[in-house]
Amino acid sequence: MATDTASPALRLAEIRRVRPEDAARMRALRLEMLADAPLAFLETLADAAARPHNEFAARIAYTSAGSSNAQFVADPGGRLVGHAGGTAAPSEPGLTVIYAVYVTPSWRGGGLLSELIDGVAAWSRACGRPELLLEVVVGNNRAYRAYERLGFKDTGVRVPHPTISALTELQMRRPA
Repeated sequence: MATDTASPALRLAEIRRVRPEDAARMRALRLEMLADAPLAFLETLADAAARPHNEFAARIAYTSAGSSNAQFVADPGGRLVGHAGGTAAPSEPGLTVIYAVYVTPSWRGGGLLSELIDGVAAWSRACGRPELLLEVVVGNNRAYRAYERLGFKDTGVRVPHPTISALTELQMRRPA
């Protein structure tokens, strides 16, 4: 395995579903996610840091199995460097909503985003849900373009950001 100074394209990370034993590494990645992109996620860094480890571990165990909710990680060995989650949409049986997508800055540009989304997509198809949906903060053009490159299309639907009333999110969809 290459060192952390190698270009992202030369490094390898296993893309897999999160496992219960990943709880501590997943918590570290979650805190990194919230520090790096505080507007992109539904909780604050302070709230996540204050959550007891046993609650965090229970959430990881829950998303490690089953067909209603899953988390996928990029694991190069050592610390986790990417994440994407998926959850069954309660009002639309054939739809998986992708959430909490993140790639560590030093690993961006090497294909991990595509691999993480592909992991969620494969799980979604296996669960009988042939379509994916995600939401992007309006104005986050970097994320918007990245998702477009992965085949997501802007639906034209705009929704209020769930925690910051001044922001709006746009919905994008693609086949799983």
